[in-house]
Amino acid sequence: MPTDSVKRSESAKVARSAGVVSIAIFLSRITGLIREMVMAQKFGAGLAYDAFLLGFRIPNLTRNLFAEGALSSAFVPIFAASLASGDRKAAERLSNLVGAAILMFVGLFCLAGILFSPQLVWLLAPGYAQVPGKFELAVRMTRIMFPFLLLVALAAQAMGMLNACDKFGVPAMASTFFNLGSVVFGLVLGFWLGPRLGILPIEGMAYGIVLGGALQLAWQIPSLRRLGFRFHFEIDWRHPGLRKIFRLMIPAIVGSAAVQINVLVNTNFASQISDPVRGADGPVSWLAYAFRFMQFPLGIFGVSFASAILPSVSRSVAANDYGEFRRTVSRSLGLIFMMTVPSSIGLILLGSPIIGAVFQAGKFQIYDTQQTALALSCYSVGLVGYAATKVLNPAFYALTDAKTPMYVSLCSIGINISFAEVLLRKFHLGIAALALSTSAVAMAAFVILIYILRRRIGGIEGRYLMNRFLRVGAASIIMAAPVWLCNIYFTHWLGQSRWADLANLAVSLPIGVASFALAASWLGIDEIRLARDAFGRRLVGLRARIMK
Repeated sequence: MPTDSVKRSESAKVARSAGVVSIAIFLSRITGLIREMVMAQKFGAGLAYDAFLLGFRIPNLTRNLFAEGALSSAFVPIFAASLASGDRKAAERLSNLVGAAILMFVGLFCLAGILFSPQLVWLLAPGYAQVPGKFELAVRMTRIMFPFLLLVALAAQAMGMLNACDKFGVPAMASTFFNLGSVVFGLVLGFWLGPRLGILPIEGMAYGIVLGGALQLAWQIPSLRRLGFRFHFEIDWRHPGLRKIFRLMIPAIVGSAAVQINVLVNTNFASQISDPVRGADGPVSWLAYAFRFMQFPLGIFGVSFASAILPSVSRSVAANDYGEFRRTVSRSLGLIFMMTVPSSIGLILLGSPIIGAVFQAGKFQIYDTQQTALALSCYSVGLVGYAATKVLNPAFYALTDAKTPMYVSLCSIGINISFAEVLLRKFHLGIAALALSTSAVAMAAFVILIYILRRRIGGIEGRYLMNRFLRVGAASIIMAAPVWLCNIYFTHWLGQSRWADLANLAVSLPIGVASFALAASWLGIDEIRLARDAFGRRLVGLRARIMK
């Protein structure tokens, strides 16, 4: 029977692993914002970027269906169990079989996607056909970027293998190399070589996405080779591990992709919105820019804990230690509350200066900032639900139950469509309706999943979670007052410009962080210390390595 100290160390281990991933994802999100800044300044919010977004979003949706979502959730527990058995050759053979299956199935899917791109664009954005040239450009973008899916599926398998070996930093940094590669290759092909080769600037950025995906995969291969893994093409459809992965993947395909599916549904609605100022050009881009900013805290907190918790809870289930399972999940959710509740309030209060400081330049005008900030505020309402679901889904997968998240996701898609229809058609809320419907669905999924998990494992330390949530909420309200006053002051005296927004954030953000930290300590929120240990020590170590 594990001792209390061992149990506490397991939760701390998850937090430390999440800290490693969070720092890497932070760098990824920073480089991702740089990529979005380049796109905003070069293309603004209009026809070209709308077409690019849809072309990228189609393979990006299937990435979550077949790669980082379903594949990782199904592959990691089986691969980790194979490693734990001590038979490394069996684990390596399983990885080869999965890699070969990816090459065959995902490769064929990419070919089909390229062939049927016009039908996909028509299905997802019928409003594009009403703008001359927009539909054709979106089809072209889709065909260029569809091979990205195969590359990112192979990268997701590599990430799963490294995570199962308790290597979190390298795979988490892979997205940083994707962002850097896509920007550098895109600018070279779009603005330097493009004019000589007859490639449009937006087409060059699309080719950059594919080359960035190749760099994301290549970055992880040396680490796999150092661990002794070499890929050999091998097929054995009767292999029990491969068959079990397939069985888990089928429901996980639906269960892990609800947010992306709902975003695509909302893209369909957004393509039909006629803005009073911009007409049909703008709503899709505003929602995409806002959701990209939502990915910043979601990736740092939600995705990092999802990556760290899956191997841990899988080991707890294998050892039949459900007490540790409950403790790990509840402590992870407690940390999620502490990080996402103040982040949500901060994004709502400072959405406009954040968007203005990052994007407002070139073709991205003040009106674009205002509309994007509106969408960001509405998305932020559901940040807690987004991140908590990222933790709860792996808990079900560790229990070899992929059907429950699937059913919840299916319900959430229907709720999203109904919610968006009512808010958009009856209340005429425009893009705010679509962002609010996505947030409502995320919160509903969180509540349903935690209720089912509680009944499934006989409790989830509900009193502890409610206590954490109320205390974090109180600390966040205390934080909100000085942040709101600072924002009002700077907006009133400096107006709305990029430099005014930067000055606003330079004062408001440190005041917000300090006031929340003080309030959290005063209210006795223990997670503030755990988070400081997990993230602070990693940052100190990173700084020491850089200074060498």
